[in-house]
Amino acid sequence: MNKLYIGNVSAEASEEDFETIFEQWKIPHSGPFLVKTGYAFVDCPDEKAAMKAIDVLSGKVELHGKVLEVEHSVPKRQRSCKLQIRNIPPHMQWEVLDGMLAQYGAVQSCEQVNTDTETAVVNVRYATKDQARLAMEKLNGSMMENSTLKVSYIPDETATPEGPPAGGRRGFNARGPPRSGSPGLGARPKVQSDIPLRMLVPTQFVGAIIGKEGATIRNITKQTHSKIDIHRKENAGAAEKPITIHSTPDGCSNACKTIMDIMQKEALDTKFTEEIPLKILAHNSFVGRLIGKEGRNLKKIEQETGTKITISPLQDLTLYNPERTITVKGSIEACAKAEEEVMKKIRESYESDMAAMNLQSNLIPGLNLNALGLFPTTAPGMGPSMSSITPPGAHGGSSSFGGHPESETVHLFIPALAVGAIIGKQGQHIKQLSHFAGASIKIAPAEGMDAKQRMVIIVGPPEAQFKAQCRIFGKLKEENFFGPKEEVKLEAHIKVPAFAAGRVIGKGGKTVNELQNLTCAEVVVPRDQTPDENDQVIVKISGHFFACQLAQRKIQEILAQVRRQQQQQQQQQLKPTSGPQAPMPRRK
Repeated sequence: MNKLYIGNVSAEASEEDFETIFEQWKIPHSGPFLVKTGYAFVDCPDEKAAMKAIDVLSGKVELHGKVLEVEHSVPKRQRSCKLQIRNIPPHMQWEVLDGMLAQYGAVQSCEQVNTDTETAVVNVRYATKDQARLAMEKLNGSMMENSTLKVSYIPDETATPEGPPAGGRRGFNARGPPRSGSPGLGARPKVQSDIPLRMLVPTQFVGAIIGKEGATIRNITKQTHSKIDIHRKENAGAAEKPITIHSTPDGCSNACKTIMDIMQKEALDTKFTEEIPLKILAHNSFVGRLIGKEGRNLKKIEQETGTKITISPLQDLTLYNPERTITVKGSIEACAKAEEEVMKKIRESYESDMAAMNLQSNLIPGLNLNALGLFPTTAPGMGPSMSSITPPGAHGGSSSFGGHPESETVHLFIPALAVGAIIGKQGQHIKQLSHFAGASIKIAPAEGMDAKQRMVIIVGPPEAQFKAQCRIFGKLKEENFFGPKEEVKLEAHIKVPAFAAGRVIGKGGKTVNELQNLTCAEVVVPRDQTPDENDQVIVKISGHFFACQLAQRKIQEILAQVRRQQQQQQQQQLKPTSGPQAPMPRRK
């Protein structure tokens, strides 16, 4: 796999030119350059040299006015099922990459290639040639978090005439040994966690953590391979200051323990006698899963680490501060162990949320997901590694959400047994949810004693609907109303004007079928409905959260289009037909 193809070569290029370039970039080669019209070949002594040539030269080095393209030279008979994907963002999670690759077929192996570049490289084998070709066509040149992916074939020495794929299904092959470098076998080298560790420290210890002329913080950064931000200017005069640590999970934990050691030493030196607990900041959307049903997850961490853990109340949250404070009390060693377990749970929640977001590549056109505060991209003190993560579909508000978007009413049906969890103790949860989402949320009375479902009435604009429904779906999952491997699927009803129902259905059911194919939700407009007193009929939408949301948005788009057409017709009718402005009828 060490022979290289060099493309986009100028007619003026010579063997000496390539010798000079390879020498300049210190890339060894084991044979002469074979220069043809428009392209060239060369052999490298090993895979490391070949990868260096691709990373350093391809798309970056110019020769006689043309930017060179360098990739593995693969004979046609060996262009089978193996691809190399380069320029992957370094902090990308494996679950997200897995989800992206699975869209094109059954992935039999996915292995990371160690390189000296900042970005990651993986070798992928698909079950069939067609799947590999489709992945090549779709992914090569596509953008991922401001990086342009580069995809090329690599020699497949084991290429054989292909039969049906072993798994017989799209997605990952369930059989065979675990994939090398898969999430279950640890993170990639040099990978930075997408979730930073956020700590609160007493203001009087900030000076000791920074050290003289910043020496202590520089030393921590160097030893733990982390980037540490101390937000001294935030909350002027506050008793505590936030610290953000960007690193691998191990790097974050090591930096956290070092900071706790420094605070303990400073406390002894200054005769500070109060206990200094570890305080971790976490986004509210992850805290429910950290606590677990009836507090089981948190109790388990306490028992295993010998610590006492408390979490700040929901009442302390605002739309501008969506973080909760997790306070851990115990010895430094015990607190350090607890930090590892707490952050492990939070990272798992984040990764599953992001994987779900990324798998919905055309999620909800026009909905500004970053503005929702559901994902920790807007928390204070988040560095570039957080703010750069924009889920696909989050393109900012579109014209349909400009100004003051119209309020919508959605009836969401939940299991009757889950009503208590949604309302919360003395109605606290539903009040906080309503405040957080900016929506009116009420639970309708039960229809009969044996009702299996209850209706939640949600009134608010699109982003409020998204936030409220997202938390309700999440709460049902957290409280184990659905199994650990079972997706939360609910039914939502929206009302549409009776005259517009035909537009939602489409000619011969075309529109509703397209809606179902696009959104993966089941969309039904029951026939022979009697319109209500407002001349409206019900559209039923069933599916998982993102499917439901996308279907709701698409139907609202159709209704907005109907309303615009109505307004245009009314304006046409109101135009004056007489008077000086009216045109004279032409004589025939």
